[in-house]
Amino acid sequence: MAKEIERKFLVTTDQYIPMSHQCCEIYQGYLSTYPNPTVRVRIKGDKAFLTIKGSNLGVVRDEWEYEIPKDDARQMLESLCGGRYIHKFRYLVDFEGMLWEVDRFEHPHKGLVLAEVEMPDENTPLVLPEFIGREVSDDPRYYNSSLLEGTPLD
Repeated sequence: MAKEIERKFLVTTDQYIPMSHQCCEIYQGYLSTYPNPTVRVRIKGDKAFLTIKGSNLGVVRDEWEYEIPKDDARQMLESLCGGRYIHKFRYLVDFEGMLWEVDRFEHPHKGLVLAEVEMPDENTPLVLPEFIGREVSDDPRYYNSSLLEGTPLD
């Protein structure tokens, strides 16, 4: 079992775009959004994954991820997720020794941009890029499984 230690932030500018070294398109849906566990199916470029995540304990939670056939993932998104999905573009940005994943949402929250950074432990010092705004790590409205619902955000 792996541990995910992740912090999440709102993004305030598009400075991340020229800073990024890669961008990919992602479609994802949820087979379960019960808080413990969430079960996600994701198509990311040419690959697909099934991911199981436990409940958050601060910025830490258990996570298991398995590569699955892309056709299986597409069928799960269509049949098991009931057409409810997230569509986003992920930009990868290296900054001060950390890899930032910046997600620009197309559906259902077009225009929302969030940045996540995975850390080796909870106490790792973190230098924030200029495009980073308010931290939302502890705000469940910004979990991808919550964003799936399309409810308005403040």
